[in-house]
Amino acid sequence: MNRRLAAGIVILAAVAAGCTPAAPRATDDVTARPLRVTTTVGMITDAVSEVGGARVVVTGLMGPGIDPHLYKPTASDVIALGDADLILYGGLHLEGRMVDLFEHIADGGTATVAVTGDIPPGSLRHPPAFEGAPDPHVWFDVALWQSAVRTIAAALAARDPGSQALYAANRDRYLAELASLDAWVVEQAATVSPAQRILITAHDAFGYFGGRYGFDVRGIQGISTAAEASASSIQALADLIAERRLKAVFVESSVPPATIEALKAAVASRGWRVAIGPPLFSDALGEPGTPAGTYVGMVRHNVTAIVEALR
Repeated sequence: MNRRLAAGIVILAAVAAGCTPAAPRATDDVTARPLRVTTTVGMITDAVSEVGGARVVVTGLMGPGIDPHLYKPTASDVIALGDADLILYGGLHLEGRMVDLFEHIADGGTATVAVTGDIPPGSLRHPPAFEGAPDPHVWFDVALWQSAVRTIAAALAARDPGSQALYAANRDRYLAELASLDAWVVEQAATVSPAQRILITAHDAFGYFGGRYGFDVRGIQGISTAAEASASSIQALADLIAERRLKAVFVESSVPPATIEALKAAVASRGWRVAIGPPLFSDALGEPGTPAGTYVGMVRHNVTAIVEALR
């Protein structure tokens, strides 16, 4: 542990200085103890818990309300990374510059996997505003997220081959649950009239949701919350809302509400009142122990909030 702590301190100092040295190789035998897994966003943390069960001890770096696009690692984070047998992260630039850190840790020998790595490139969105980079918010298409779950299960089995059968059984059970969830979302989306299926949120995180379930998704900001919301985008959306008489717009749990409040005021100046719907979870899950504290619960919360507000 002292060696891991020292490595974590070195990593933290290097991050602060703008460079990222590798972590020590994780060569410990895991057969006699739980597998230590460090993850980034809550969706990955929850999937690891589902697939790994009691065989894993999972440490999630980013809790409720945390924006992964702007996240910077803390001292406790780098200790968790240095102590991990396996590191799982989103990839596709979701975690910003932290990816440099993960890649250098992988160079040092620790198993480090981007859970989106096996998603077919043709299934990824490449919005023009993101300058050719893919949209990382793949979990909003439940069917697409199943690919990430399979990658997670494979990564656990590769690091802990003695528990491969356990991981496979848990994977198959969870995939069946996600297939049922996907079917439920399709049914719920169909209860909103096509003319009202316009989902306006603080930032463009719901593109995969719109593509899978038939919603026209508009974000005031771009895919990354590091982008600034322009006055012209707010005015254009206000025109759309007033013209189509949309009933609701939505704020997100990990994004400040100022831009949505500005949009609501702009719509009011056009003679139409639009409600701000219940907060949606985009880049983070809800608090542990609440319905939205799991991936399945988060999806159900979001979909219920969207369809009820738009209807």
